[in-house]
Amino acid sequence: MIRPLLRAALLVLLPFAAARALADPAPAPASTSGEPYELVRALQAVQDGIANGDTAAHGGHIALIRQIGEKFLAADASVWSNPQNSQAVVIYLLSGGAPQLVRKLPRDKMNVDGRLFDGALAYVEGRQEEARELLKDVKPRTIPSGLGGQVALVQGALFARTEASLAIERLDDARLLLPGTLVEEAALRREILLVGQAEDFDKFEFLTLAYIRHYRNSVYAGDFWQRFSTGLTQSSLALDERRFARIVTMLEQIDRSSRLKLYLVIARSAMVRGRMAVTRLAGERALTLSADASAERERAHFFRGASRVLTDEYDGGLAELKALDRSKLPERDVPLLNATVQLALDVRKPFAGGSAATADKPPVTPARLDLASSNAALARARKELGELELLTRDRRP
Repeated sequence: MIRPLLRAALLVLLPFAAARALADPAPAPASTSGEPYELVRALQAVQDGIANGDTAAHGGHIALIRQIGEKFLAADASVWSNPQNSQAVVIYLLSGGAPQLVRKLPRDKMNVDGRLFDGALAYVEGRQEEARELLKDVKPRTIPSGLGGQVALVQGALFARTEASLAIERLDDARLLLPGTLVEEAALRREILLVGQAEDFDKFEFLTLAYIRHYRNSVYAGDFWQRFSTGLTQSSLALDERRFARIVTMLEQIDRSSRLKLYLVIARSAMVRGRMAVTRLAGERALTLSADASAERERAHFFRGASRVLTDEYDGGLAELKALDRSKLPERDVPLLNATVQLALDVRKPFAGGSAATADKPPVTPARLDLASSNAALARARKELGELELLTRDRRP
């Protein structure tokens, strides 16, 4: 059920037919007076519903934005002398409002910092460089929180590529100034990727758990998990075996299919970076999630087998690799498999200078492979592992 405040706002702003469709038997509170800042608060209430998974709010908020814009145009010019109303115009813009409509408002009557007004217009009209210049020195915590949170969110987007540390700082501000709102939800979505790229695992985990706690039902949750996946797999965050249990806890929040794909990506990335413990852990997780005789099951066996053959289960690992159905592996994995098997076989080759009898006699299986025991073996291993890494630039599962 739509909350009373939101229902009342929609009854005021939407056409009568839409209002009837949204009404329910409960008595509606008195409508707002129609001040611009009150209308924008109604819009924010709708958007906060979206953050909480209200699909009806998501479906209706575009119409609500249009209706508020029409109210703005019809308002007496004197209303804009009120700073709350002028600030509401900036918030409206940054909440999806139409810039062409805002340009029709009496700019000379606006009682708001020119940097904020012009910077917001530049941002929504796609003039990113101009927006950065206008908004860079604005301190979100020095202006009213409703406006400050919106500005901080925009700053986070504007500086994400050029000044990541500043972007993270501003997204932190957005979350602090407008907790429990769509602004905080959007800030978490944007910040998770930046923190992943910065290799800050503790904060990455904190943001993930905060999103799960407050916004797991958001209409935009899919976008969060996409950014989470990118941040996790395009960094070394998942490659420390000491963190693996914490990674598992986070991944438990994702659907089974996505979880399987992520474990395969982690296993592959760990393998080409020589993190065999993580390769095995991720490969084993993928095995438990994959279907019998599936391509995913073959890839999981590949990664587990590779980790075994290059650590302490040579014979079992080599047997697992040889048993793979190569036809089910992605084309890009086949050279990787060939190089892995060759590397494993090379490690067991007799050293140059050994006797013929020694060469004919199979070597004893070591309890654990020690590549450093031979300079020649080590050189070959480094060369072949380097070749493996070149083959894995495409990390998609």
